[in-house]
Amino acid sequence: MSITSINPVTGSIIKSYTADSEQAVLTKIENANAVWADWKGLSLQKKAALLKRTATVLRKEKKELAKLMALEMGKPLQAGLDEIEKCASVCEYYATSGAEHLADQLIETEASKSYVSFQPLGIVFAIMPWNFPFWQVFRFLAPGLMAGNCGLLKHASNVPGCALAIAQVLLDAGFPEHVFQTLMIDSKTAQKVIAHPLVKAVTLTGSTAAGMQVAKQAAGLLKKSVLELGGSDPYLILDDADLESAAEICAQSRLINNGQSCIAAKRFIVTAAVEQKFLELFSAKMASKVTGDPLDKSSDLGPMARADLRDELHQQVMDNIKKGAKCILGGVIPDFEGEHAFYTPTVLTGVKKGMPAYDQELFGPVATVISAKDTAEAIQIANDTSFGLGSAVFTADLAEGERIARLELQAGSAFVNAMVKSDPRLPFGGINQSGYGRELGLYGIHEFVNIKTVYIK
Repeated sequence: MSITSINPVTGSIIKSYTADSEQAVLTKIENANAVWADWKGLSLQKKAALLKRTATVLRKEKKELAKLMALEMGKPLQAGLDEIEKCASVCEYYATSGAEHLADQLIETEASKSYVSFQPLGIVFAIMPWNFPFWQVFRFLAPGLMAGNCGLLKHASNVPGCALAIAQVLLDAGFPEHVFQTLMIDSKTAQKVIAHPLVKAVTLTGSTAAGMQVAKQAAGLLKKSVLELGGSDPYLILDDADLESAAEICAQSRLINNGQSCIAAKRFIVTAAVEQKFLELFSAKMASKVTGDPLDKSSDLGPMARADLRDELHQQVMDNIKKGAKCILGGVIPDFEGEHAFYTPTVLTGVKKGMPAYDQELFGPVATVISAKDTAEAIQIANDTSFGLGSAVFTADLAEGERIARLELQAGSAFVNAMVKSDPRLPFGGINQSGYGRELGLYGIHEFVNIKTVYIK
């Protein structure tokens, strides 16, 4: 079996890779377990130094890595450069803060000494998506390695070059061989990796359906799992919002990574008093973005990652129109695209419950605008979803915005007058069908450790 990388701009084959045999996978698991005995005992200071060197290597090679992302999944060059910088920042964050996060916590009891210690679990298996092919991996990798675990990666089949590049970056930074390894495998083989007794935990970023499958298998084996899944993030635009600023931020969030982001804004819920003005400003911002070759610096947006994903998205748009939604921008496959994966920015209005854009995640550059009569109805619509990843509210009343964000919006994160984003310093994850567990920050590094009580009489 081979794994083939295809350029989404041209449809041409970049490179084909031979998949790992079952024996090769077993050998990699055994090698990881063998090196773990020494790796877990390495001082936190030395682990931190390796992460700092990793940040240096990433920045040194960022142009080549950004180009690789552009070729394999269509990310514009500047967005790729920004992604590599973010990967460097998460390495530096855990290099600086990891020791504090992992320090013993003394607890006063009747014992002469009692405390909580954070010990590594062993091998953590990561199943990662193509949309942020470096960042998604590094936000699991940096805290996991700092905590003393070893990592195995099954990356998405359309970004094998990125997967191998990540492993090489760590080797170039001086990480011991086998501490982190890329597995060139399919989903069927991934199930065997999860089942292997030396693999102690699994983390997945991907679709809700994939998360359910992994959760079921991991639970059946009593293995820890963390899942970051789909989202249909609501952005509430209230009567007193700064509409010019909101429109700019909303367009930026909807089109990040050509709309292929779990935490990209998906549903824009606008109160009736400002709906028409917001639509005018928002549509203009969406229309101003240039779609083209991601290697061309003038392109704001590249193609979608695969032609089949573009076709699926277009069908969702058509299904909404058939059910009564209006398409006021885009909604067509561009003429210059030929048979490959481009799709232009699209805005749907008149979306109501029962339409795909209301109930499903649209993973691409399609914005759903939903009208609400007032703030209370806007909140109700925002929470009327099976997902729960990110959310945002735009209002001039910061106290009211904070109240809505903290108490009303049912999601793993809620932002006020800002675009939802992940940050190495803050925990990230969702609820409901957006998954469970947290990455990043203090809580992210504690997901894959044994939180051990030590009691000395």
